[in-house]
Amino acid sequence: MQGELSKKLFEAAKAVIPGGVNSPVRAFRNVDGDPFFVRRAKGCRIEDVDGRSLIDHIGTWGPAILGHAPTVITNTVHEVAKNGLSFGIPNPFEVEMAKVVCEWVPSVEKVRMVNSGTEATMSAIRLARGFTGRDKIIKFEGHYHGHVDSLLVAAGSGALTHGEPDSAGIPRSFAAETITLPFNHPERIEEVFARCGHEIAAIILEPYPANAGFVFPHAGYLELLRELSSEYGALLIFDEVMTGFRLARGGVQELSGITPDLCALGKVIGGGLPVGAFGGRGDIMDHLAPDGPVYQAGTLSGNPVAMAAGLAQLRELEKQNGYQRLEEIGQRFEDGVQSLIREKGLPYRFNRAGSMWCLYFGDSEIVNVDSVKQGDFGAFRKFFWACLERGIYLAPSPYETGFLSLAHTESDIDETLEVFAECLT
Repeated sequence: MQGELSKKLFEAAKAVIPGGVNSPVRAFRNVDGDPFFVRRAKGCRIEDVDGRSLIDHIGTWGPAILGHAPTVITNTVHEVAKNGLSFGIPNPFEVEMAKVVCEWVPSVEKVRMVNSGTEATMSAIRLARGFTGRDKIIKFEGHYHGHVDSLLVAAGSGALTHGEPDSAGIPRSFAAETITLPFNHPERIEEVFARCGHEIAAIILEPYPANAGFVFPHAGYLELLRELSSEYGALLIFDEVMTGFRLARGGVQELSGITPDLCALGKVIGGGLPVGAFGGRGDIMDHLAPDGPVYQAGTLSGNPVAMAAGLAQLRELEKQNGYQRLEEIGQRFEDGVQSLIREKGLPYRFNRAGSMWCLYFGDSEIVNVDSVKQGDFGAFRKFFWACLERGIYLAPSPYETGFLSLAHTESDIDETLEVFAECLT
C-alpha cells in the first residue's frame, strides 16, 4: 500500500533513523508491511505524500480531539509563536493551564508541566518514592507508562515475582523493585499487599487500559486499589495520559468517582504539540524541588506555544459541548459496528467509551492483556489492509486503541461503517 514517494522516503529514512521510524509502532511490523508518509492533515482526514486521502481513526494517537489542524489552534500557535517559541522562563500560559488542570481534574491540587507522557509517569514514580520513603512499585501487565526503565517490565510468573526488563539496556536491578500483576484479578493484588504492603510506594495503572486494546476495570476493582493503597500508606497513581481530557473533563477520575493521589496527563492538553503533566495532592506535590527534596526539571517544560495550543483546544471543547458530541458520534459508531458483528455472525467484540474504541478479533471476554492476546491477529491484519485500501486508516496494531474526534461527521462514521461492512469477515 506504499506509494512511490512513501517507498523512497522509507528507504531514505532507514539509512539514517533506526528502523526508519521515530516510534516503533509506526514501522507497520505488526501488520507485516511498510508505512506510508503523511504530508498534511485536516479535520478527520490525512493525506499521504502520494496524494491519497484517508479517514483517520488515530488522531495522532489521541491529542487531535478537535480533529487535525483546527483553525482555533493553528491561529493560536501562529499568534503566540510571533512572540517567541520558548523562553526557559515562566510564562502566563503555563499558569493558566495549571489553573484549568486543577479545576477540571478531581485529584489535582497542584500540577507540574513536562514534555511527554513518559516524563510525567517517570516523575510521578520518583515523587511517590520520595514522598513515601519506599522503593517498590506495582504495575499491571499490558499497561504502558512510557519507556521508563523501572516501568518497562514484563510480567513475572506469579503475584510476588518481580519483573524482568522488557527491553535491552535496562539493568535487572531497576526492574527488581517493580511488581507486575494481571489486571482485574483482585485476589492477586490483595495477596501482594498482605505480604509486603508496607514496602510499596505506589500502584500505577491506566484506569481504562488503552495500550493493549481498550479494557474496562471490573466493578469494584478501582475501589479496591484505592482502599488497599490507603490502608497501607501507598500512593495510587492513575496514568491518564490517554484518557485524561479525552473521555471527560476529569478523565476516568470523573467517570469512576475514584480519586488517585497522583495522576499523569498529556496528549489533549498540548493541542498536538509535545506535552505532559503530573499532579495530585498538594502535600505530595510540595515534595518537588525547589520546595522539596525530589528533583525534576525540564528546559522546555511549560512551553508557551504548547500551553497556548492546549488551552485553545480545551476552551473549544467547552464551547462546543464537545464531550456530549463525542459520545453521540461514538454511540453511532458503536451501534453500527455491533450491528455488523451480529448480522455477519462474527465472533468479535467491540469496546468503547466516549471517543475511544477497540475492535477485538475474538470472542473471549476482554479482561486484560491476556484476553487480547487470544485474538485472531491474522484476521486483524487482513482487515487492516482491506480498510486502508478503501480509504480508512486504523492503528497498525491489534493492541492499539482507536480515536474519534469532533471533526468526524455522521457521514464520516457512515462511510467507515460501509467499509467495515465490506472488510469484516
